[in-house]
Amino acid sequence: MDMKGNAVLRNMVISAALLALFAIVGTTLVASTHEATAERIAANEREALLRSLHAIVPPESHDNDIYFDVIQVTQPHLLGTTRPISVYRARKDGRPVAVVLTPVAPDGYSGDIKLLVGVRFDGTLAGVRVISHRETPGLGDRIEAERSSWIHQFAGLSVGNPPAEQWKVKKDSGVFDQFTGATITPRAVVSAVFNTLRYFEQHREALFAEPTVESGQ
Repeated sequence: MDMKGNAVLRNMVISAALLALFAIVGTTLVASTHEATAERIAANEREALLRSLHAIVPPESHDNDIYFDVIQVTQPHLLGTTRPISVYRARKDGRPVAVVLTPVAPDGYSGDIKLLVGVRFDGTLAGVRVISHRETPGLGDRIEAERSSWIHQFAGLSVGNPPAEQWKVKKDSGVFDQFTGATITPRAVVSAVFNTLRYFEQHREALFAEPTVESGQ
């Protein structure tokens, strides 16, 4: 091979080596960044969830770590999804206080509405919060506690209060307000909350008896 050919080959080898070096450095940087931030992201997510849980079940009402006292349950018909959902359990001196379930309202205007539904051991609602949705801004998003007081009306209610046939929006002959121009969204939430209460009523003892999974979801 002549000198020109040797130079071309040498340049090719150098270029390939540089590319490989850049790839290694880039991969290392990405891995290092992920490792450095993953723990912080997980901690932030845990704190956000704990704030929502404690908005429904105040920390002074229980003495266990509600975030880690958690089980997974599946009941598509009443809980709105085929996937397992998390159930966070609050206890005081070892006795059951409340659970916070994470059901889905699958029939929102723009798809799934994910909820936190807190139910006291006596079957009354401790509170409800929306944790994610894609409902129309300015209309359906009034299910958020930050945007209106609508979601707070569930506290203290139960399967029989109001009667089962009245667990509907007023447009459907129920007792719950709908939003002007957005009936589908509150209808979906009311139905999901009522179905969650029905699930709790059927599984009250088992929800507190099941062994805890290793960590919150």
